[in-house]
Amino acid sequence: MKRADGGFDASYNAQTAVDEHAHILVAAELTYVGSDAAELPRRLQAVKSDTGQAPRQALADTGYRSEAVFEQLSKGQTDVLVSMGREGKQQVRFYAERKPHHAAMAAKLRTAEGQAAYRKRKWIAEPPHGWIKSALCSHLRAMRGARA
Repeated sequence: MKRADGGFDASYNAQTAVDEHAHILVAAELTYVGSDAAELPRRLQAVKSDTGQAPRQALADTGYRSEAVFEQLSKGQTDVLVSMGREGKQQVRFYAERKPHHAAMAAKLRTAEGQAAYRKRKWIAEPPHGWIKSALCSHLRAMRGARA
């Protein structure tokens, strides 16, 4: 995966799906792909495979934003909300002219229902990730310190 300084590292990109009510991971996978953009349909399929039913709604951060993925998911049964970036910095005119599915997502996120739903993403997804980092990263830091 590409580093900020221009080099590359052998590393993984973790993809997870979290249940809103139980706050547990219902699907997880490690990939070698640095970009999250194409992973959203795979996560939704993994949730369906692991739980036996498609999620009613999926909330994802800006890293999952992709016109091709939005087009693919517009035909599905899951209501998908993907952040378009920081509020006030959205290029709505650009989206409307060149990326119609981006424009539709931006419009959905501007509705009261879209905003209320997307606000839940942080408190749904972050607690399990925080627990994983707390429980596992201290072990990883100890391993790195032992090698130094």
